[in-house]
Amino acid sequence: MRLRLAAPSDIHAMHRVRLAVRENALSDPTRITESDYLAALDQGGRTWLIETDDQITAFGTGYRDGSIWALFVHPDYEGRGHGKVLHTVIVDWLRTLGHQRIWLCTAAGTRAERFYLSKGWQACGSLPGGDVRFELSLG
Repeated sequence: MRLRLAAPSDIHAMHRVRLAVRENALSDPTRITESDYLAALDQGGRTWLIETDDQITAFGTGYRDGSIWALFVHPDYEGRGHGKVLHTVIVDWLRTLGHQRIWLCTAAGTRAERFYLSKGWQACGSLPGGDVRFELSLG
């Protein structure tokens, strides 16, 4: 397993991971565009990925506004600690930006929800469409 910052040349492989997930699947695969990924690489945030056997198997993005935009692990590589590694690096990066509280949204009743709760995130309410907003205090 190798952790590194993502580059524009990784977008296709990251999107492959995004489309492979079983929960929080995109109802419209064209909803997330190349420009969304590009903004997440450096402009609005920072994206890390994990490579296993020379393949991108997971990626995660934190935005400079104090949010986590993405944290996805290819289903063939679940349970190997990729999500924990990405979570730690994103939270640590957001902390270095001075955030005292960070947030994200994910679907209710999913493994993602259970993952974030296990990491100390608190549910802060439901959004239209059924997602739940979570916050984590870094202070």
